[in-house]
Amino acid sequence: MQLPGFVVFAAYPLIPWIGVTAVGYGLGQLYRWAPERRRALLFRLGVALLVVFVALRLVNSYGDPSPWTAQRTVRLTALSFLNATKYPPSLLFLLMTLGPAFLFLRAVDGATPRALQPARLLGKVPLFYFLCHFPLIHLLAIAVGCARFGAVHWFFESPSLDRYPFTPPPEWGFPLPMVYGAWVLVVFAMYPLCRWFAAVKERSAAPWLSYL
Repeated sequence: MQLPGFVVFAAYPLIPWIGVTAVGYGLGQLYRWAPERRRALLFRLGVALLVVFVALRLVNSYGDPSPWTAQRTVRLTALSFLNATKYPPSLLFLLMTLGPAFLFLRAVDGATPRALQPARLLGKVPLFYFLCHFPLIHLLAIAVGCARFGAVHWFFESPSLDRYPFTPPPEWGFPLPMVYGAWVLVVFAMYPLCRWFAAVKERSAAPWLSYL
């Protein structure tokens, strides 16, 4: 929304994510059920959400502000089909992410693979991770900008909504493998800090820490 001399920009709508958080809290009760009953429900929920996603996406008129379109190749058409809106999260985005999440929980129910043990630790401090990874990513972007361009002023400028949250430097952007590499780097860099905070939570009886 724009008014003379002012711009109001809802960068991160809370209501949809509060709903997702509520789903997570509600799912906690399932882990008091008998294992077979819990696994059956997780499987049915996962499949149901994916079926609804595919059905609504095929209709292509409800659930997401960006309709998919036929592209010049099957691969690009599939990517357009899957390109749901995350900010703000659309109904289709939530269906296509929560559905596989339920199926994943079903797959690892009962015995978490050793390789996923670090993920359990990150899951103990989700909000702490979320709040800390943003400044870390920004610091990495500043370092890359300094090394590549010899200047960093772009990362502190946001003169218009199309340049939020920063102004991309000239020729800014990287191939997808490098983006995934940066993501892995951030996760690994955050792990020691999250392990430390998880230990703080275990030692402390402060109720407010449970929300981090």
